[in-house]
Amino acid sequence: MEKTKTAICLNMCTVLGMAAMIWFIWYGVENRLFVSSESLQQFLERFGIFAPMLFILIQMIQVVIPILPGAIGCLGGVLIFGPVWGFVYNYVGISLGSILAFLLSKHYGKPFVHYIIGEKNYNKYIGWMDKGQAFDKAFALAIFFPVAPDDLLCYIAGLTKMSLRKFTWIILLGKPGSIFLYSLGLTGIMEFIKYIF
Repeated sequence: MEKTKTAICLNMCTVLGMAAMIWFIWYGVENRLFVSSESLQQFLERFGIFAPMLFILIQMIQVVIPILPGAIGCLGGVLIFGPVWGFVYNYVGISLGSILAFLLSKHYGKPFVHYIIGEKNYNKYIGWMDKGQAFDKAFALAIFFPVAPDDLLCYIAGLTKMSLRKFTWIILLGKPGSIFLYSLGLTGIMEFIKYIF
């Protein structure tokens, strides 16, 4: 019964999250928020001091319930808040979301993780769970590189014997590099596209 309630709650959160994102994208297109970083920044300025908190919350949620690719959030943070504060807000939101995913996995176990990441991903990564220290090292390396499926690995890490302390240190030390590379790479691509068109 508890698993059913959790599944229903997660489904509702996912649907509400998707609906909110679709509405925001529609609103943004209608109000030309996405034509430039300045227009999006002006929109967020309406939220005053709560704009960074809103963005951090969005980044946190997208790790726990993968609605959008993390790269989109990283780029958004840099475009909206600039390279320094965008990086900071991305780092805080993604790190908190990663820790929350780990804790949820520790608390609810395999059925929960299987449900969240899907059968295909679960079967692909669950074998790493039994590798002990080898998993810990592979996980730490994966967190340092921007192409790894970090969100999925945070859930798998929660099923291992890895301590919260060790996990947190890996996230705090490993995430800055991958977030920086995402932000720098995507910002460079956006500048290149602007230059061409």
